[in-house]
Amino acid sequence: MTIKFSKDHEWINAADAAATVVGITVHAQDALGDVVFVDLPEVGKTYAQGDVAGVVESVKAAADVYMPVSGEVVEVNEELRANPSLANSDPEAAGWFFKVKLSNAAELDALLDAAAYQDFAANA
Repeated sequence: MTIKFSKDHEWINAADAAATVVGITVHAQDALGDVVFVDLPEVGKTYAQGDVAGVVESVKAAADVYMPVSGEVVEVNEELRANPSLANSDPEAAGWFFKVKLSNAAELDALLDAAAYQDFAANA
């Protein structure tokens, strides 16, 4: 598994470039509190790295979900749409948001590894 992190607090599992999985980090869900709604991107839509691809709303606030890499959304997590609390209970597995087909794998190099993200999040 190749998991990278963005400074916008998304994680990306780039083990399979055909269906790279994206979600929010444990740090992000901790900051948001209880997630009550997710607005997921449209399947088939193409985004550039850094584009807003969705929204997550909690009892405290709403936050944009940014595209950590450029690509086309190939699948969304319908289970998350039905049960947004998965973003809290299992943010880096069952609470994934969407899968994307990478258009530029080199963009992964700009993302943080786990240790660098932990340092970044600790000071955020």
